[in-house]
Amino acid sequence: MPQPTLIFANFLSPVLSQTYQHIVEYVEEVTGVLTFLLRGESFDDFEAGGIDAGFVCGLAYVHLSRQQPSPVELVAAPILQGARYEQSPRYFSDIVVHKESEVHTCEDLRACTWAYNEKSSHSGYNVVQYNMLTHGVPLEKYFAKTIETGSHAQSLRLVLEGKASATAIDSHMLDVLLRDHPEIAASIRVVGSFGPSTIPPVVISRRLPPDLKQKIRETFLNMHRDRLFAPGLAGGLIERFTHITDAHYDDIREMYSSVQQHAALLRR
Repeated sequence: MPQPTLIFANFLSPVLSQTYQHIVEYVEEVTGVLTFLLRGESFDDFEAGGIDAGFVCGLAYVHLSRQQPSPVELVAAPILQGARYEQSPRYFSDIVVHKESEVHTCEDLRACTWAYNEKSSHSGYNVVQYNMLTHGVPLEKYFAKTIETGSHAQSLRLVLEGKASATAIDSHMLDVLLRDHPEIAASIRVVGSFGPSTIPPVVISRRLPPDLKQKIRETFLNMHRDRLFAPGLAGGLIERFTHITDAHYDDIREMYSSVQQHAALLRR
């Protein structure tokens, strides 16, 4: 009989890959099931059986949850270190500019070149678009120019090189990046934030056996209590994982729906 395996996929920033690798190794230790971490490529792999669990954007979860039936279930969500997160499964989209930029507030951004990672991202695009619409104009018209870069890291690179004036970065990724790279921290400023929004969750395929799914959930909820493992979790600035429900992501659903309704009006 073939050895059972669990395939996790990281659909989020590679900045946290080491932390996610540490997490899946712990899942393997607790469950006794051989576990691997891959770079996420397609959400269709949940349905096709190519991956069993993953670290995904909140907006991606919203899209997956709309499928009938949804190919995934929620496992848990991280609570991050830092007072701004208020011991809740939340994060922000931090607005970043170059240290020498003349931009000092969100209101200074209107004439800027704005970089965003991709339209499928909540922290990089959806929440930004939603907030721009509160000013009465879509993102593409609010800024003088917009550039789709493909990743948060590339957006930040354009800001550092002076090719973009500003961008919005997932605050979890940014916290880790600035801690590990003081040269970047010395070269940028955060001038504001969008959010908070419900933080990206861990999801698991519905097709897995119920007892294994429950064991994985319990593993995530208890891993911060493991004396040997906790330092690795803290290395990703994660205090612990907490129980999460579908209703937690209604904030992202509502923002996405508002953005899509406005886009439909513009197409008329």
